[in-house]
Amino acid sequence: MAVTPIYLDNLATTPVDPRVVEAMLPYFTEHFGNAASKTHGFGWKAAEAVDQSRSQVAALLGAASPQEIIFTSGGTEANNLALKGVAGYYRSKGTHIVTCATEHKAVLDSCKTLEAQGYQVTYLPVDGCGRVDIDQLRAAVSDQTILISVMAANNEIGTIQPLEEIGSFAKEHGVLWHCDAVQAVGKIPLNVQELGVDLLSLSAHKIYGPKGAGALYVRSRRPRVRLQAQMDGGGHERGLRSGTLNVPGVVGLGKACELCQHKMEDEGQRLASLCQQLYKGLGQQLADVHLNGHQQERLPGALNLSFLGVNGAELLLALREIALSAGSACSSSGEPSHVLKAIGLEDDLVFASLRFGLGRFNTAAEIDYVIGRVVEEAKGLGAASSLARDSPGAKIGTEPLREVHST
Repeated sequence: MAVTPIYLDNLATTPVDPRVVEAMLPYFTEHFGNAASKTHGFGWKAAEAVDQSRSQVAALLGAASPQEIIFTSGGTEANNLALKGVAGYYRSKGTHIVTCATEHKAVLDSCKTLEAQGYQVTYLPVDGCGRVDIDQLRAAVSDQTILISVMAANNEIGTIQPLEEIGSFAKEHGVLWHCDAVQAVGKIPLNVQELGVDLLSLSAHKIYGPKGAGALYVRSRRPRVRLQAQMDGGGHERGLRSGTLNVPGVVGLGKACELCQHKMEDEGQRLASLCQQLYKGLGQQLADVHLNGHQQERLPGALNLSFLGVNGAELLLALREIALSAGSACSSSGEPSHVLKAIGLEDDLVFASLRFGLGRFNTAAEIDYVIGRVVEEAKGLGAASSLARDSPGAKIGTEPLREVHST
C-alpha cells in the first residue's frame, strides 16, 4: 500500500540519499576546515575530502583527470561559467554561438546576455520529439563559431539528444561543445572522452545530493579549454571560480556521483519499468492522452503527458497528495513552456500537460496509486469520458517507452 504524500517531481529536485547525508555530516562539525587553509590539519582534512570528491565526479564522467572538475554552486552557475567563460576567452577567435531552442533557461538567458554584448547566437529548432537535426547544426556553424551548447537530456520532456553525432561533428569542425547534463548525469551513461564533450555541467540535487553544489567539467587536453573567470577573488578552483568551497556540499556531490556510478544500470532498469507501468496504466484507462517527447530516446524516469480537455493546473490542484509539476512550466508572465511550444504542441496540449519525475525511492505501489488518482481526477475534469480500449485513436501505452534492459 502506498503512503501519501507521494513525491513524483524528481526532475525538479531529489531527496538527499541517507548515505550522502552520512558522508557530509562530519564536515559540518569535526572536519569544518577551509579547504584553502594550507597551514594546519583542519584545512588539510577538508582539502583531502575535496580531492576525493573531485575524483568521484571525474570517475562518473570518464574525465581524464580529477583536475578537470571545477566545483560550483550548481548547474546554473556551471552553465553561466561555461558559456560566458568561453565567450570571453575566445572572443578574438569568433563571436558566434550555436544552441538549441529547448535548452534550460540558464543557457538561454546566458545567451541573451551575450547577445546584448555583441555576440551572435543561433537557436536551433527541434523536431516533434525534441531532438536537434545534425544537418541543421552543420548549416548553422561558421568560421566564427566558438561554441556549441546542446544539452544531454531535456528537463521537461526527458528527450535525449543525439550526443555521439553532436560530439563527432564538433570535433570534426574544431568547435567547442558544452553539454548541460544536469538532468542526465547519473541516470544514463555519459563518458566525456567517448562523446567528445569539452565542457559539461552537473548539479548535486538532481542526483540525490545536496542543493547548492555542482560542477563544471572543463577539458584539459585535445583541446585544452580556456575560460575567462566570472568571479574574482582568491583564485580558487584553478582561478576559474573564486570563493570558499562548500566542503560539505562538495563531499555530498562526490558521494552522490559514486552511488550513481554503482547503481546506474540497475536503477535505470527499475525506473524504466516503473515509468512504463505508469504510461501503460494511464493509457489503458484514459483516452486523449498525448506523450510529449521521444518514445525511446528518453530518460528512464521522465514522463511528460498532455491530458486533452483538462487544464493541467486544475489537475495538479486536484492531486494534492501527489507532488508533480505542470509540464507547461508557465512563467510569471503567463507564457507557455518554451519546450512544449518548440516541439510543435498547440496551446490546448501545452496547458494540459503534467510532468512525472520518477526517482530512486519511488515504488510500484506508489505508481499504482498515482494511476488511480490521475484517472479519477482527469475523468472528473472531463479529460476523458471513455476507456482508451473503446477509442481506436488512442495510442498511448501500447508501445514501450524505453527498453527496460537499457540504462
